Amino acid sequence: MAGHSKWANIQHRKNAQDAKRGKMFTKIIREITVAARTGGGDPASNPRLRLAIDKGLAANMNKDNIERAIKKATGELEGVTYEEIRYEGYAPGGVAVIVDTMTDNRQRTVAEVRHAFGKFGGNLGTDGSVGFMFKRLGVASFAPGADEDRVTEIAIDAGADDVVTYPEDGSIDVLAAPENFDAVLAAFEAAGLKPDESEVTLRADNDIAVTGETATSVAKMLDWLEDLDDVQNVYSNADLPPDAFDY
Repeated sequence: MAGHSKWANIQHRKNAQDAKRGKMFTKIIREITVAARTGGGDPASNPRLRLAIDKGLAANMNKDNIERAIKKATGELEGVTYEEIRYEGYAPGGVAVIVDTMTDNRQRTVAEVRHAFGKFGGNLGTDGSVGFMFKRLGVASFAPGADEDRVTEIAIDAGADDVVTYPEDGSIDVLAAPENFDAVLAAFEAAGLKPDESEVTLRADNDIAVTGETATSVAKMLDWLEDLDDVQNVYSNADLPPDAFDY
């Protein structure tokens, strides 16, 4: 697990997504739709759906739109069927990249993802080519200034695997197995301590430090991928400097 803070880069990319609110809403609606289709329309018994709904509400998404997406997924309303496809490959500098998509047109999606890799000097690989470098984790992130002792106490009591405090800015990540993540979030909610970000995500076992022009190329490629309509999430093991996205 990387020992450096990702807070600055996370916030930079989140702000960039907020600037494209319509596209962000589309991605959230797709996640709600697939979560409801695969796990049922009741968020009380479907943690993936509950996280997706929370993400939508945090982004000020209309509750009616959320309910409509759930009804389409469960067959109460007619809707589009999305297929989940994962792509793996390398960005410049040997950086491993995983791209999770939801699409109603597989040919369009693979063409767009392959183009993005090639445009910035990367290579699209085969299934499993980089996936072994990542672990699926629940991550609850607290911004700089959070009470480290209180966060740690609640996290440990709730069954979290690890609490990482980053000395350079004081931000905190609480890490938990996906099957325990719901209980950890519930414990924070009961204590009145809400994480600034929470998600089930992929984290690399080891990051690769990238600098200079290579870092800029990697940042451009990651941004380009995230901006594709069919892409839901982009993961990498790049350790980028804070100014990498200032291009």
